[in-house]
Amino acid sequence: MILAFDGSSIDGAAYEAVVHRAQRAPGWLDDLVTAWSAYGLVVFAALLVICWWRARRADAATAVAALAVPVVVVVAYGVDMVLKSLVREDRPCRSLHVRTLEACPAPGDWSFPSNHMVIAASAAVALLFVARRPAAVALVAAVAMGVSRVWVGAHYPHDVLAGLLVGALVATGAMLAVRRRSRTWARWLVHRRLGALLLTA
Repeated sequence: MILAFDGSSIDGAAYEAVVHRAQRAPGWLDDLVTAWSAYGLVVFAALLVICWWRARRADAATAVAALAVPVVVVVAYGVDMVLKSLVREDRPCRSLHVRTLEACPAPGDWSFPSNHMVIAASAAVALLFVARRPAAVALVAAVAMGVSRVWVGAHYPHDVLAGLLVGALVATGAMLAVRRRSRTWARWLVHRRLGALLLTA
């Protein structure tokens, strides 16, 4: 039997307050939040593609940074999975036995940190190094994603905050490294006949 950490002592009361509020909310609102929680990450993928396409018309260094964003998101997700396996925090719906909008995940699907929040936060922060306006949209979307994950009952608030922190730290460190090496990598891509990834001209 795998021993799981019970995170309810941290902010279980706040989690229950949000979940109970969701149960009393209008059906259309719950449907909207549930849909965003399940499919909202598609918005981040679209923003990554749009930013890369626009960056190709700017300069090679910016295009390299845009290409690096999805890689950074994957790295952040990997860090998240390592943390999940180390902490092994049980889902709040299992520890507190509350009714939630989202079906309670199976045992072993750990809660800390939030996968969705790590992905959203890392994408939003990484985009700050590429284009500010799309990054601002992504940041708002990331906050909405975090709120939705608690609302549907998938995570404690501290899972979401940890996901935000992990995603932001990984993205900042990685993108600073990319910025320092962007011209070198641009030359490497051109040498490999992948210059079309950088510029349309």
